[in-house]
Amino acid sequence: MAVLFVRLGILLLAGVAIVIAALPILVLIDLLDGGTGLGLCPTGLEACDNPYTTVVEFAVVLTLGFLASVLGIRLLAKLVRKLQSDEYQVSQ
Repeated sequence: MAVLFVRLGILLLAGVAIVIAALPILVLIDLLDGGTGLGLCPTGLEACDNPYTTVVEFAVVLTLGFLASVLGIRLLAKLVRKLQSDEYQVSQ
């Protein structure tokens, strides 16, 4: 039963990683359609007065979030392997 919950956690973290990876494309598509870039430029692209560091901050936060989710997936996968090997051990 514990393996099932850990695998659900892996699935959830994989979904988070996919959303984080797709977020920059979604922001660009929203900006090209005349939107606010999901709040990045509230007044639209023509009147966007955000400094250049906003993009760097956005990239750093997304990169750290993506790396954290990948690290979580790896740790949970290692936990699943350990739990499965403990289940199949023969006790004497």
